[in-house]
Amino acid sequence: MVSVPEEKAQLGFGGLVGDLREVYESGRTQGLEWRQSQLRGLVRLLEEKEEEIFDVLHEDLGKHRGEAFRDEVGVLKKSVVDKLQNLKNWAAPEKAHTPLVAFPATALVVPEPLGVVLVFSCWNLPIGLALEPLSGALAAGNAVVVKPSELAPATSAFLAANIPKYLDSKAVKVVEGGPEVGEKLMEHRWDKVLFTGSSRVGRLIMAQAAKHLTPVALELGSKCPCIVDWLDSDRDSQVAVNRIIGAKWSTCSGQACIAIDYLLVEEEFAPILIEMLKSTLERFFTKPEYMARILNEKQFQRLSGFLADRRVASSVVHGGHFNPKTLSMEPTLLLNPPLDSDIMTEEIFGPLLPIITVKKIEDSIKFLRSKPKPLAIYAFTRNEKLKQRIIDETSSGSITFNDAIVQYGLDSIPFGGVGHSGFGQYHGKYSFDMFSHKKAVLKRSFLVEFMFRYPPWDETKIGMLRRVYRFDYVSLFLALIGLRR
Repeated sequence: MVSVPEEKAQLGFGGLVGDLREVYESGRTQGLEWRQSQLRGLVRLLEEKEEEIFDVLHEDLGKHRGEAFRDEVGVLKKSVVDKLQNLKNWAAPEKAHTPLVAFPATALVVPEPLGVVLVFSCWNLPIGLALEPLSGALAAGNAVVVKPSELAPATSAFLAANIPKYLDSKAVKVVEGGPEVGEKLMEHRWDKVLFTGSSRVGRLIMAQAAKHLTPVALELGSKCPCIVDWLDSDRDSQVAVNRIIGAKWSTCSGQACIAIDYLLVEEEFAPILIEMLKSTLERFFTKPEYMARILNEKQFQRLSGFLADRRVASSVVHGGHFNPKTLSMEPTLLLNPPLDSDIMTEEIFGPLLPIITVKKIEDSIKFLRSKPKPLAIYAFTRNEKLKQRIIDETSSGSITFNDAIVQYGLDSIPFGGVGHSGFGQYHGKYSFDMFSHKKAVLKRSFLVEFMFRYPPWDETKIGMLRRVYRFDYVSLFLALIGLRR
């Protein structure tokens, strides 16, 4: 079995999971050479099928090849190559400290694969969100099932057709289908499940996983805020605007969990910022194809529904034009929509950008503390005290100063949420760690034996133990040779 069509879900996946567990138990996936060969296969897939990947991403989401390479193909290839280069070191046992009282002894932390893991990917970055965690699971030595999103059908079919050609088809499976397929998969015991998607489905995944005590990592959405301070120079302000637009409209039309959801700015600065956003949007998006389209009619209706609230519609200061035939939406700016409206209480996940004003930029911290913890906080400022306050006084999956979304492409830092935005971290070595178990190994000799660790108890033995736990080895030695009580 390589790819499992949706109708097969009615029969269950017991055989599939059993076959994968048998493959894993045989030791096939655990050797370093096998892991490296799978990563090299992913690199070849990305190189040889680049144009086909561009085609399916355009078919599913209307992504331009430039955006597709930047956000999925290029950044993913970089990440897989990084794993190839570092895998030998990551997989090696790590020495750990042992106290002198345990001499002679050695302690190790040995990374071992978890076993058979399941990856649910999302539709907005359907290549990256499938293959980045897959690369980590393979690097760690697991057998893997990938369930692509049915909402990106062309990409799902591409993965199902091509992963078996480039990877070990006995240890890596692609299962296609809708929600009922996901439910069938979750009826079985897995050694780890990674889900990327909505909080609503994430709760269902957790509830189903609990039946088997399956560990789960959830990468969920949130309302990622962006604080925009009044910058000193025109150049700095323009760079900030460039990066804000890139992180809102240039990444799947804002249909990304780490896209900027709303801005927080001082009242006096808001008119200047709005004008800069308008003029830069006109320069960036000179052709409709430079911005991805809305996923489907359902998402289009959800987004257009935000403006059905008259209070919200009256706050539009730029854009607001939609085309249901092409599922396209004009970049839209809103100034101070009501905080109790749907657009300010739900994740937007689209090309609408509310701008919320505050008296002083420092007031934005209090505003953020009143909200659920987001996946990311962005802030454009030169104020070092403000930066430190944001670090100290807010909680989020990540904080990025003077840029946005770029943290997603760094292999050296973890990516993941906290609280309502999810839990579990991956990317780079963190992807390897997510799908590994750090096994503690302690080796001791028979040479030295301290009888004070055993009954029958008396105050002398308790005194010896006190010295051990204080690492007071001089006093312990003196007590052992009878020179000190």
